Amino acid sequence: MTIIPIDRKNESQKIASILSKKTVGIAGAGGLGSNVAVSLARSGINHLVIVDFDCVEESNLNRQYFFLGQIGKEKVKALQDNIKQINPHTSCSIINKKLTKGSMWKPFTHVDVVVEALDSAETKTQFIEEIMHHLPNTPIVAASGVAGIGNSDRIVTKQIGNLHMVYDEHALSSDDDVLLAPKVCLMANWQANIVLELLVGDII
Repeated sequence: MTIIPIDRKNESQKIASILSKKTVGIAGAGGLGSNVAVSLARSGINHLVIVDFDCVEESNLNRQYFFLGQIGKEKVKALQDNIKQINPHTSCSIINKKLTKGSMWKPFTHVDVVVEALDSAETKTQFIEEIMHHLPNTPIVAASGVAGIGNSDRIVTKQIGNLHMVYDEHALSSDDDVLLAPKVCLMANWQANIVLELLVGDII
């Protein structure tokens, strides 16, 4: 049997070429959204559409990709600045507004994949439903159960049509447990990894 070696350099070039033409939408720029955005920028994604209405607070710094000097700034603008420092080839369209029921899907009409990175369970559900209804051909990567410490082996991925859910079904709500960088970032990067898998398809 002849073993054909994998050309990793050629494979990396193909992946980079694909990602340099792709756009990802991110709803929310908090613990999940800010870390997903940074991971995708480091991976070479071409364009990000980021929507959030909040400003950076000191209490965010234990899990969100912001810095002390950015406290008080709009999250979307602070995140755009950080991404520019990481990868100037990744451009960002930032929208500083709160997503409202009935029009949550509108900023994401021209993206290749949507990332759900919102806070409340109710808002998450409404957003997912709108994307799946109005943009049925656009994959959406969501997350649930980010609170807590340890039990990383409980995190799983479930797919229902174009919905890819990263979740820990046994996690307590964020009101009843801590939100800290290790688990939040783990789930955010899990989301980012799924996004890359969806974008590069059969190459990996």
